[in-house]
Amino acid sequence: MADEEDSGSGSIRRPSWDHPVVATVAAELGGLAVSGLVALVGWPFGWLPDTGFVLIVTGFIAFEPAAELYRGASPPRRLAVVAALLALATVSLLVAAAVNWAFPALADPGVGILVGYLVALPIAVAVLAWFLTRANDA
Repeated sequence: MADEEDSGSGSIRRPSWDHPVVATVAAELGGLAVSGLVALVGWPFGWLPDTGFVLIVTGFIAFEPAAELYRGASPPRRLAVVAALLALATVSLLVAAAVNWAFPALADPGVGILVGYLVALPIAVAVLAWFLTRANDA
């Protein structure tokens, strides 16, 4: 396979985008951990991060697997990006609506958007990977 490299010890090393959904979920958990640490530091001073801050931090940290996929793909990448963005928007809005419907007593309605985004980001990366793989095979 062209994507695999011999590391010199006889083992095959694969690029990190080989499992982009797993890498995205791991990066999201890392972003949530960073946001949790910020909340723990700010809590004694009466400051807690809002859901928009958590969304931005988690999104920036979890963006790397999709960027690696995009960089490693051949030039016709526009359709893959459009499909991934549509999947991200659609799934995040559907999950946000479901969370807001299931938990109407939440103090912050942004929680639904945050949960929707966290669920939708790995799905969007999977759609991006599928379209890029399909374009590279053609």
